[in-house]
Amino acid sequence: MEAKLSEDNARQLVRQYLEGEEPACITCSFQAEDMVVLHLAREVRPQIPVLFLETGYHFPETYAYRDRYAAEWGLHLVNLAPETTVAEHERQFGKLYQTSPAQCCQIRKVQPLIGGLKPYRVWLTGLRREQSPTRAHLQHVEDHVLPDGHTLKKISPLADWTNREVWAYLKRHRIEPLPLYEQGYTSIGCQPCTTLPLDPNNPRSGRWGGAKLECGIHTFSEKR
Repeated sequence: MEAKLSEDNARQLVRQYLEGEEPACITCSFQAEDMVVLHLAREVRPQIPVLFLETGYHFPETYAYRDRYAAEWGLHLVNLAPETTVAEHERQFGKLYQTSPAQCCQIRKVQPLIGGLKPYRVWLTGLRREQSPTRAHLQHVEDHVLPDGHTLKKISPLADWTNREVWAYLKRHRIEPLPLYEQGYTSIGCQPCTTLPLDPNNPRSGRWGGAKLECGIHTFSEKR
């Protein structure tokens, strides 16, 4: 297991990969962890591209929060949208999030992200080991290969952080969290597939009715 990273060390890791000239981005759902990593990244590259997966199904609160911080922080926001609108998608497939959520995520999240990552060599994320059993072996720095052979460094500065440490950082730096947390949500994705947690000990248990743990955006690439 890697040594635990303090806030200063997490900041140093981000700086290490952003101070050079390698093209870099951050994927951001505007959840608590992503706001921490975004805050750290902007200390080095204020105009780092912020990739948001625009599925068309997000909570109104998520859109409002995204737009608020995009304006207040002057973000270089990049909305990655699928090829079809929600209306076109549902005419073709119906409510795919009900019948085949994995396929829905593949079309509206994974495919746009694969294309969106191609210009970059460094990919920052807010992933943490504590979030899910599928992330238990997450490393701070990983080499990943996309389906087309494109390689990049995937950096997860908060890999070993606890939920308490994430929220302490937000409070310390006066970053207001997404308001949906106040309603009891602990992991927030598309509105149709997100409920309050079914298991108080599993923050992601409110995603996809507990039927799966990952949408696919962090499992489609091959880790070397």
